[in-house]
Amino acid sequence: MASAKRPPRAATAREPLTPEQVVELAARHNLAELEIEQGGVRIRVVREHAPAVAPPSFRAEPASALPAEASTESHLVAIEAPMVGTFYRAPAPDAAPFVAEGDLVQEGQVLCVIEAMKLMNEIEAKAGGRIARVLVENAQPVEYGQPLFLLEPR
Repeated sequence: MASAKRPPRAATAREPLTPEQVVELAARHNLAELEIEQGGVRIRVVREHAPAVAPPSFRAEPASALPAEASTESHLVAIEAPMVGTFYRAPAPDAAPFVAEGDLVQEGQVLCVIEAMKLMNEIEAKAGGRIARVLVENAQPVEYGQPLFLLEPR
């Protein structure tokens, strides 16, 4: 929040900010509150619900890679997290993973475990097929609906 006691950064002859510009400035920088005094006029903006999360960053990929990946994975079935929790590929830290990429699985076979509120929940295959990709690293947090595996149905 700008204070009336602190001088402006640059002492240049500049047009005063309009109330709309102050609101835009507060929104652009995700500020909950902003107060500006200029030329004897004080403008104060208080945003009721300023988002606490930074805007998502997007990974840039070459345009040529996108269509090829989409076409090769269009027939794959995503197995999604049914809950929020921590993803584990194995039943214990020193045990082998339930499945790996390339493994053939049957419907109902355990693929991983999601720990939620100190309970271990086994996640099963919803169809038989081959594990094409494991999308989550071991011991990583997962969200509801987040894809965990890509399954090539058989």
